[in-house]
Amino acid sequence: MKNWVADTPDSDIIHRLEKDCCVNYLTATVLASKGFRTAGEVTESLQTSRLSNPFLITDMQKAVDVINHAIDNNEKICIYGDYDCDGIMSTVIMYSYLREIGADVIYYIPERSEGYGLNVKAIDDIHEQGVNLILTVDNGISAVDEAEYIYSIGMKLLITDHHQQGETLPRAEAILDPHRHDCESVFKDMCGAGLALKLVSALDGGNYTIAIEQFADLAALATVADVVPLISENRYLVSCGMRLIENTDRPALMALKEVCNIKKSVDTDAIGFRIAPRINATGRFGSPKYAVKLFLCEDYDTALVMAKELDELNEKRRKAESSITDEIYRITKENPDIVRERVIFICGKGWHHGVIGIVASRIEERFGKPCFIATESEDGEIRGSARAFGEFSVFDALTYASETLEKFGGHKSAGGFSIKSGRTEDFKNLLEEYALENHKKMPVFTLRANAVLNAGMINMKNLNELKLLEPYGEGNARPYFIIENALINEVIPLSDGKYSKLRFELERRRFEAPAFSISADSLVVQSGDVCDMIVKLDKNEFNGNTSVGIFVQDIRPHGFNQSKYFAGREIFESFMRGEELPENYYSAMLPTRNEAVMIYKAISGAGIYSDKLFMKFCPQINYCKFLIIIEALRQLDIITVSSSDSVIKRTVTDKKSDFYSAPVISALMEKTGR
Repeated sequence: MKNWVADTPDSDIIHRLEKDCCVNYLTATVLASKGFRTAGEVTESLQTSRLSNPFLITDMQKAVDVINHAIDNNEKICIYGDYDCDGIMSTVIMYSYLREIGADVIYYIPERSEGYGLNVKAIDDIHEQGVNLILTVDNGISAVDEAEYIYSIGMKLLITDHHQQGETLPRAEAILDPHRHDCESVFKDMCGAGLALKLVSALDGGNYTIAIEQFADLAALATVADVVPLISENRYLVSCGMRLIENTDRPALMALKEVCNIKKSVDTDAIGFRIAPRINATGRFGSPKYAVKLFLCEDYDTALVMAKELDELNEKRRKAESSITDEIYRITKENPDIVRERVIFICGKGWHHGVIGIVASRIEERFGKPCFIATESEDGEIRGSARAFGEFSVFDALTYASETLEKFGGHKSAGGFSIKSGRTEDFKNLLEEYALENHKKMPVFTLRANAVLNAGMINMKNLNELKLLEPYGEGNARPYFIIENALINEVIPLSDGKYSKLRFELERRRFEAPAFSISADSLVVQSGDVCDMIVKLDKNEFNGNTSVGIFVQDIRPHGFNQSKYFAGREIFESFMRGEELPENYYSAMLPTRNEAVMIYKAISGAGIYSDKLFMKFCPQINYCKFLIIIEALRQLDIITVSSSDSVIKRTVTDKKSDFYSAPVISALMEKTGR
């Protein structure tokens, strides 16, 4: 169950945007809910029509002079990239352009096992190849020691990066980074490939024509994949790049579109969820150099063979991710207290480090908690990835626990870390301590809706105008909408029940809406129920006809009291963690045997989803008491509770159980003095 928040922007602002932006009411409401107040703010953020002068970036002219000097003097240049999509695209952009203008250039991308950024062994290998100048892309701003080593062995360094500057800048001929404290660039949020494209433009005298025509497609891929804000110049770059990708003659992209089965127009979902994961898979299960070779390939048939190999690597990634996730579900099923902590921390052995960040995201969403996943390698190294949401800061939590860490980095919503030998339990305890001190009330995983839809708003005119807000991504999320008081006429299982399609009435008009993330069995509503939904709108194309598609993201009975639901869960988990509660809570939490029997009888051997059981059969029981009953029945081994999907099943047993002997009930009775 996710928390729902419906934005309610000021009506005066909505009407002002409606008038000044020449948009309809629904689009103006979405804009206002995103925080826009004036047409000028909308234009600056969403309607940028060009990239700013590349020479506004500090050291840009120096960088151009350094590169031109190296070319004029036949000095060998090495492009030093990174193993993710942004680093790979940045490498392809710079290598392709420098080779095109006559430079003696090679490239180097570290394997994931080498770690991020410059390293001494790689520098030595590059030096042995006769390189005079190392040009970093998507890394280098923190390589203070490595930079000194580069100069100590007679090479020079030019840095292009988009990450935050530390206390000290590395030694270099030039450092291009919009996040430099002294950089006056008007736009700070480009990824590494976007910055590489700007350097190409500067090398061409500041003209963007060639840079956009040749490399906007690659920069768009990287911009979406690196999850930088899709506002201002990034929106312009991605819009240009997506048009190029749709009509591409680049063999690599033609081949990747083929293996990804992308037939229609390209959007950010196609890039972020289909193309980019296959590129990233090379850095996780192969070599990122292979992806560079694919994008440098000039023959379609060869590119198709290579793209199919990327597809196979991505399938390996999926299987590894699924295997680790399944193991985590097994661990949490055996010990559910793990997911009742304020922060989920799980450390496994031999898990593929390249996918634990993805796993952390899945576990975070499944349990609605900040999630820190680590893996111990054969040599005892413990590395991990973290994900969080809301006001909880991964970086602040890692800083709080830094005494237990070899190294760490990241930002508010994500980060990476390495734990010192023997300090794993200390790290876990410090995470909980940080959460308790800074988030007495932990954030709840939330779906935010930009507006409430009535039946008349669901039309092609509104949908076409909403398309003006694309491309969607970080900093410009796809709008979600709430539909209230919908009467369910029919629930249709799809794909053997894995998904659902709903037929419903809203204000006497009939609609259909697939729910691709909700199985038919897990639906908490059925035919005849009145419900509320959070949905997204998109075009639905079938047999040459285009209509408004309604896609359900979450659903619940109308009138459901979510504040009591989440308060009940919070109280239950606090009790299970041994935290003290107000004395009057304990008697309200203590269930009767009859209440437990009623719930037990509603559970079948085939199983029922927890939320469905609560909403359909326990309307008079508060959610905390419901969870107490389920935990008691689980402790008595007369039910099982799936960790992966919260399906509750009866167990086959002849054993007679005393409900009041369950540890959780005994603990509650002690608190109430019974």
